Amino acid sequence: MKSAYQLFVWTSLLFLTACTQNQPVKESQMALMKTTNPTPLSTERKKNDDRVEDIKRDVSSLPELYDVAVVKGDKDTLVVYKVKHMHRFKMKTIEKNLNKKLEEEHPKENFTVSSDYKIFLEAVRLNEKMKSGRLSHSKAEKRLEEIVKMTEDMK
Repeated sequence: MKSAYQLFVWTSLLFLTACTQNQPVKESQMALMKTTNPTPLSTERKKNDDRVEDIKRDVSSLPELYDVAVVKGDKDTLVVYKVKHMHRFKMKTIEKNLNKKLEEEHPKENFTVSSDYKIFLEAVRLNEKMKSGRLSHSKAEKRLEEIVKMTEDMK
């Protein structure tokens, strides 16, 4: 009986590991565990990729941050970031400095800034759906507005 149980356990483990080998790992599945560095995204119909790249470059230049996601919509620009572990005690000042820097360098933009992991994950998922073509520009804009509303609700 004991050997039949062991055989069942080993067979189950072998089956489970064999089934997951060829599955591609999405960026959103690893977003909270490692640096994903998602490409900046614009939900606008007319692409302003240069401005979105500039915003990402400005935010990424801060030494306290290690991963940044930028999503630019028609009205709002969402900037989500992860703070290095030893700098987490200064998160309020980091966010304040980041807001100040963004407002100085891009005064015409309306920024929503967050360091929340859930918001980061939602931004990465939105980025993946837009890249794969599963989301139209209007639906992406609507989803961006929902994510921005989530950030406001958390404050």
